[in-house]
Amino acid sequence: MYMSYLNPKRWVHMMGRKKFGEFLVLAAFMLFFYGPLLHMFMLAFANKYEMPGVLPQEFGFQWWRYVLAQPTLVSSIVLSFTIALITTALSLLICIPAAYVLARYEFPGRKLVMFSFLLGNAFPKIGIYASMGIIFYRIGLMGTLPGVLIVHLLGGMMLMIWMPTNAFKSVPRQQEEAARDIGAGPIRTFFYVTLPMAWPGIAVASMFTFIGSLGENQGTLLVGLPNYRTMPVEMYGVILDYPATAGAVFALILLIPNVLLLFLMRKYVGPETLSKGFKMG
Repeated sequence: MYMSYLNPKRWVHMMGRKKFGEFLVLAAFMLFFYGPLLHMFMLAFANKYEMPGVLPQEFGFQWWRYVLAQPTLVSSIVLSFTIALITTALSLLICIPAAYVLARYEFPGRKLVMFSFLLGNAFPKIGIYASMGIIFYRIGLMGTLPGVLIVHLLGGMMLMIWMPTNAFKSVPRQQEEAARDIGAGPIRTFFYVTLPMAWPGIAVASMFTFIGSLGENQGTLLVGLPNYRTMPVEMYGVILDYPATAGAVFALILLIPNVLLLFLMRKYVGPETLSKGFKMG
């Protein structure tokens, strides 16, 4: 009834103001969220950029040529991908059986075990890495590949336990029982029924583990130097010794494989998969 007494022009004006306000909020959010990324893209193609200028004074590929000419660039890229692949493979071998047990068997302290994997992410990473460095120094793992791999494995342990555990829990037991009824053994049932149905959650966990390993820097810097210099470690040196434009180029090179991987895995990445993966079941 109240709507009928409103002047139509006034109603249109009010709706226009509301839509404009919503647009301003959205624009502010987009600027806050994507502004640093857009600024990085701009810096990566800036030959000359001096404050207080908002835009670079000269665009070009000067710093791309510099970064790509670095003799350690190719080796750092290869090393980063090698470590990320090994880390993901080892995480699957270690965590998938553990996740299956946590999903399928009830035992005292089960939730406490799952919660313990969260504790490693509740503290500043640099403090944990410093403690690990002291232990690694005593047992001879500083500057070694096993030491670097352990750092990367611990970094992705929570994802590789929580998400596959909840993925296995979402598989209906009736499907497994039906396969067993027609003569499939437990191993055949796991690989042909359970694993394919749980694969979306496992794939997302593996993807984030790979991306996390590819971008891990603090632990690798502390434990891996001087023998293992990955892309993020090399980027530290470039940012400290050269203008921000060179660091933006290196950051963009590091970003490209992550974007490609997210694009390839887009059918698995979604709110439903992620929300199921982080349930404390």
